[in-house]
Amino acid sequence: MEPVNIYDAKTRLSQLVDIAAAGQDVIVSRHGKPLVRITRLVEEKRPVRFGLLKGKVAVARDFDAPLPDDVLAGFEGR
Repeated sequence: MEPVNIYDAKTRLSQLVDIAAAGQDVIVSRHGKPLVRITRLVEEKRPVRFGLLKGKVAVARDFDAPLPDDVLAGFEGR
């Protein structure tokens, strides 16, 4: 994209932000000299931290046991 004059950028800011959000950098110039760049922000990936809750969560020994009939009937709408 060609550089955009700062006056034009003020009147078309919303459009230029949409262009930048789509991944294309927009250069804003003053008196024909590049001044600033409008660019898309990239979210930083946070690293996965395994074992963060180790020792803080307890799982019952029968967590995978079949549900009682009355509870199962409630889920099935019987």
